[in-house]
Amino acid sequence: MKAIIPVAGAGKQLRPLTYTQPKPLIPVAGKPIISFIVDQLTAAGVKEFIFVIGYLGEKIRDYIEQQYPDMNKQFVLQEERLGSGHAIWSAREALRSTNELIIYFGDTIVEMDFEEMLQCPTSCLAVKKVSDPKGFGIVEFDQNQQVKRVVEKPKIPMSNLALVGLYKIKEVAHLLDALDHNIANDLRTEGAFHLTDGLMRLIEQGVSFSTCTVGTWYDCGKKETLLETNALLLDKEGYASDNLPDFDNSIIIHPVSIGKGCRISNSIIGPHATIGSNASIESSIVRDSIIGNYASLREVVMKKSVIGNDTSITGFRHSLNIGDNTEIDFS
Repeated sequence: MKAIIPVAGAGKQLRPLTYTQPKPLIPVAGKPIISFIVDQLTAAGVKEFIFVIGYLGEKIRDYIEQQYPDMNKQFVLQEERLGSGHAIWSAREALRSTNELIIYFGDTIVEMDFEEMLQCPTSCLAVKKVSDPKGFGIVEFDQNQQVKRVVEKPKIPMSNLALVGLYKIKEVAHLLDALDHNIANDLRTEGAFHLTDGLMRLIEQGVSFSTCTVGTWYDCGKKETLLETNALLLDKEGYASDNLPDFDNSIIIHPVSIGKGCRISNSIIGPHATIGSNASIESSIVRDSIIGNYASLREVVMKKSVIGNDTSITGFRHSLNIGDNTEIDFS
């Protein structure tokens, strides 16, 4: 079993954080997004990996090489970011002899029964019902509950079943031919070559697709959903830190994830805070936030914040002499 993980995107909705840090390396509940994906696929039995890199790709390559030195892996450069289908097409030479392929996009985390997908006799699409389907790729069914259409961000959705960015493809050669046809004929949707358009061409050619519903879908593409994912995962068993050292005159409100080598004093940390390794936090309050490695915080209050690596933030103090019947809001 081979998997391809496209991670070439620029993560524009998470800027300025992603100016220097690729989105798949942002930590969630103490672990980079890409590690959740790789560990899930490895546990499911995937033996070979292809990473489609582009924006800040050398950082992703370095991380994978360091954390998974024994992995059977390839890195393919997507020189132009022209859409999700173009990302898969960029790795076509590495996929030519592949009989079965898992596609897992590098900005999402799902919880599901991977065995159900792998044992499915046909190609399979991982899906989840959403309240606002206009912003997603959508699956539509015919009267026999067979997949009849997949469409990218429809203006008038005919279904609320969204594609979550995880696919099993058995007809790999046919998919590559479909993507090649779309690119050769410049068949774009809203300026991009989407994977959904390639899948739709397979459906039109008679390829059968099944669907597999995921239990939980964590979309890490925006700050708000990134922080929500961080909190939800920390609430689950096995993600939060335990056996933490006694930090100097500090209160830890669980659940939190605190990396190795952190120096914390006179502070309140948590709940739902992820602190990277070797961070320094002094006289601060940090909750519902993600703080990067080697960050330094002093005299600050952090709430619903995402702070990058090697960042230094110093707050401010007030000396006040306030009379009666006064209201002051520092927010």
